[in-house]
Amino acid sequence: MQIAPPSREEVPEYHELRERLERMAGAINGRYAQPDWVPIRYLNRSFQRSTLAGFFRVARVGLVTPLRDGMNLVAKEYVASQPPDDPGVLVLSSFAGAADELKQAIVINPSDPEDIVEAIAAALAMRQSERRERWATMFEHLTRNDVTAWRNAFLHALAP
Repeated sequence: MQIAPPSREEVPEYHELRERLERMAGAINGRYAQPDWVPIRYLNRSFQRSTLAGFFRVARVGLVTPLRDGMNLVAKEYVASQPPDDPGVLVLSSFAGAADELKQAIVINPSDPEDIVEAIAAALAMRQSERRERWATMFEHLTRNDVTAWRNAFLHALAP
């Protein structure tokens, strides 16, 4: 499932990208879909945060692949939404700022299709004990480094 909420619709490049993604998803679905299954669910609309958390919670793999990004909160939201007893696996671009913090994710080069395929396969084959261990470490990091901790560190850095 690809959720792509509309943003910057007045920018021609964003509009062109959206049209390209829609054509590609349609072509792939047209070729591989079955009456009861489609390979890509491309949703170009916004959802309430609670609905997104539900999507994250049931996803076996969270694939976050920015080519350039500061701090990718989607990666953190995915980890925070996972059930502790049976968590999914985060596959994360090395270019996402969150990759520096969420070291237990499977980190990939988003420009390398083979790397992405191998990471998804590894995530789907990963034993539950390893998934739990990776998730617990990332979740503990997120709970220690919340917005309050970030604010305090920022203000401390500003102090003379």
